[in-house]
Amino acid sequence: MNNQACIVIPARYGSTRLPGKPLLQAAGLTLIEHVWHAAMRCREASQVLVATDDERIAQVVRTFGGDARMTSVDAATGSDRIGELLPVIAAGIIVNVQGDEPDMDPDVVDGLINALRADTTLGVATAAAPWPTGVSVADPNRVKVVTDSRGRALYFSRAAIPHSKTGPVQAEGWPLLHLGVYAYRRAALERFLALPPSPLEQLESLEQLRLLEDGIAVQVVRTSRCPHGIDTEADFKAFESRVRGRGISQGS
Repeated sequence: MNNQACIVIPARYGSTRLPGKPLLQAAGLTLIEHVWHAAMRCREASQVLVATDDERIAQVVRTFGGDARMTSVDAATGSDRIGELLPVIAAGIIVNVQGDEPDMDPDVVDGLINALRADTTLGVATAAAPWPTGVSVADPNRVKVVTDSRGRALYFSRAAIPHSKTGPVQAEGWPLLHLGVYAYRRAALERFLALPPSPLEQLESLEQLRLLEDGIAVQVVRTSRCPHGIDTEADFKAFESRVRGRGISQGS
């Protein structure tokens, strides 16, 4: 079995809430370069690619020494964008690291890759973290996941799960915050992309439910760290502050 791993970072220019997001700069580096540096710190991946629909992003990636590949502007999701590159990827494990996750922990990505290597019955591995302090469990933008005793996903939802008769459960390690990073076995990714959107996926607007509805096993790897994705201008300003606090700058 081909257990080589390739990380692909989907990066599109036309973000609805933050246009041109991959090219925003913090501490002298574009956001896409911050994400690329994090991906390059992963020990278990032999290749890192940026999949983009915009030549401006591709040029920036090539300037800092990254490998950028052009994809269609019509790709509906990051997974679809990655799917367009499958013909040029030799690896048997493909990791989707979103282009707006500069704080993603490389050790978590390595853990997802090793989860697939350790269990050939798994098609996909993803990550989850303890619920962050001060965040409402009712927030539909924060996706929750529940798992079985083996750590395999039972369900993902925008609603507060698990939920008791008296309300949302916030005890004994629940709820779990789903982190949007995925490691796919190639065959599982091909199967996923060939399927039409599923009923639950459409109801919840969560494409990972397509996997569960088709019976694809998804392992959830737990991490203690909760990375901050960049969705809004406020998120980016907070990231800038964190970067300055860590003393990261261009050329460091």
